[in-house]
Amino acid sequence: MKLNLIAFAVVGALSTTVLLSGCQTSNAPTQAAAGMEAQNPLMQASTLQYQAPDFSQIKDEHFEHALEQGIEEHHAQVLAIADNKEPATFANTIVALETSGELLTRASKVFYNLTGSNSNPALRKLQGEMAPKMAAHSDNIHLNGKLFARIDSLYQRRNTLGLTAEEVRLIEIYHQRFVMAGAKLTEAQKAEIRLLNEEQSKLTNEFGQRLLRLTKEIAVVVDSVDELKGLSESEIRAAKADAKAAGHEGKYLINITNTTRQPILAKLENRELRQQVWQASSNRGMSGDNETASLVARLAQLRAERAKLLGYDSWADYRLTPQMAKTPEAVYQMFGSMVPAVVANTQKEADDIQAMIDKTGGDFTLAPWDWAFYAEKVRKDKFDLDSAAIKPYFEFERVLKDGVFFTLERLYGVTLKPRPDLPVYHEDVKAYEMFDADGSSMAIFYADYFAREGKRGGAWMSSFVTQSKLLNQKPVVVNVMNIKKAPEGEPTFVSYDEVTTMFHEMGHGTHGMFSKVTYPSLSGTAVSRDFVEFPSTFEEDWAAHPEVLANYAKHYETGEVIPDDLLQKLLKSRSFNQGFDTLEYMAAALVDLEWHSLSADAPLQDVAEFEAKALKKHGINIAAVPPRYKSTYFAHAFPGGYSASYYAYMWSEILAADAFAYVQTQGGLNREIGMKYRKTIREVGNSVPPMEAYKAFRGQAPTTEALLKRRGLN
Repeated sequence: MKLNLIAFAVVGALSTTVLLSGCQTSNAPTQAAAGMEAQNPLMQASTLQYQAPDFSQIKDEHFEHALEQGIEEHHAQVLAIADNKEPATFANTIVALETSGELLTRASKVFYNLTGSNSNPALRKLQGEMAPKMAAHSDNIHLNGKLFARIDSLYQRRNTLGLTAEEVRLIEIYHQRFVMAGAKLTEAQKAEIRLLNEEQSKLTNEFGQRLLRLTKEIAVVVDSVDELKGLSESEIRAAKADAKAAGHEGKYLINITNTTRQPILAKLENRELRQQVWQASSNRGMSGDNETASLVARLAQLRAERAKLLGYDSWADYRLTPQMAKTPEAVYQMFGSMVPAVVANTQKEADDIQAMIDKTGGDFTLAPWDWAFYAEKVRKDKFDLDSAAIKPYFEFERVLKDGVFFTLERLYGVTLKPRPDLPVYHEDVKAYEMFDADGSSMAIFYADYFAREGKRGGAWMSSFVTQSKLLNQKPVVVNVMNIKKAPEGEPTFVSYDEVTTMFHEMGHGTHGMFSKVTYPSLSGTAVSRDFVEFPSTFEEDWAAHPEVLANYAKHYETGEVIPDDLLQKLLKSRSFNQGFDTLEYMAAALVDLEWHSLSADAPLQDVAEFEAKALKKHGINIAAVPPRYKSTYFAHAFPGGYSASYYAYMWSEILAADAFAYVQTQGGLNREIGMKYRKTIREVGNSVPPMEAYKAFRGQAPTTEALLKRRGLN
């Protein structure tokens, strides 16, 4: 996942209401409790710059008390706002809500970031215990009739109160959020929706917990180094070290990432081992103690029930109402218009790969575990591209500093300087401070790029502190990835896909760090799902810009810039396999949408059967190209915040491709166009409707022409 949606759950004050449970107003603290609070660093704002968490002081045992106390305080604050005898005003209702929940927000942001990036059994246990309390606290706020009456009063008068455009938008977002949470339901319906929300919170938490355990459980143990032919010596040493750490002395361990395809399949020559690795990935969660199939079926069902209660035909209808797409039909239409070209492109790729299998003596039909391995052979044959020759030019530190950071300086005038004095939550994490062109300090940035036990799969951005002029807060942001770290003393090389992901996540990061809004609920990445991936996808394309590439694609030993002929082969080869890449993504997005288009009266579904029918329905059931995520490990759609919304990546890509093409007509990599983009898109957060923000930058609505060109499908 390329954005951590914890950020949406803990933005500002009331927008933390996806969080925690209702409780009683607090009594005066006992002497023991007062002593505990004094020793708990989460109970007060951090004294570090921009309230960056003091990880040198924060311990696992601090979270429970801080979260419970935060719930209690926030609950009392919200009740006071709802019970205010004075007529509702923007200040005594909306601003009061935006400034409430300080402790809850602070503790939650640290806790949920660590449960994703540096988890352990104690944190996971507490996460499970807090899940139903989170849901209940959200309901206690959104279903409070007195509070909604105040918000509704302001909403009805919003254009007559002399407010700024940002303030009017904030009222509208509050009103929509409350209505969609059930504020207009009867008391009996509210009781019903509380039960559904509680069950969903428990199931999503359990899904995440099982998925984390599955990642460790399904790792493939290899007995002999002979089976690893095709891997580099460094990769073999790393596999041996991983096996030793996992208790398999003298063997080799292949860890499984949270996607259907596995990067290692492009290299392993042993077909039986490739099949074993692919099946470990593809079949996870279907059975066993950590199966997730039953959770998928019930989550889809209860979300449909919740949507019906709120007056919607399906969860997809409910979820897309506040998005740019508005309706599931619009998304189906977008994908449907692309299916013929994508399938034709994919079939051509499959034919080329089968021809390569036949040419190299393979007496078998292309299977999913063969695709990546033989695709690399086709790529090399078509473009004379040697992956081993490219590898030395993509050393991690150089990509980060001379690629990602260099681009930020050239486009937006910002620089990042190391802050080794700031404590971090793991030795692999590095802290930086961001400065603007005039030397003023803007933000704190944490870089957490390497895979480890206790970190969930994927890549994402999140915030420890959200930007807000109202709260006088500057952003503290983290980027997280799962790059395989080289053995001690050796350079870490990254694939070109990992390079683009580093740029992508920094796109999210700067969306948070460039934010210049007043209210925390509108800050940074707190935008619609199908807009939030636009700034990050836009940033990806700079990885291939000639000037940027020339600055970071240098030999790790000699400093020699990647030879132009090798670079051109690499760039041209990027168009190959785009059918596969697009189809596996579309398959996952459509499966997600089909799950969440079920009606409330639909029975529990058989997961494998449901997926097969969905793929066949949309004409994308190509056996050699399964969905990027199958339902049982679809972290975006089930435990994550992208249910009925995984389509958002491609919707946002339309904006990103159109914007990037426009920028090239304005001189490309230069400060003038970069600052226009920064001010109209990055700085405004959700204070401006997304399409208005886009038109302010681009001058018109986007078209799909640039997207098709970006993916080599036109």
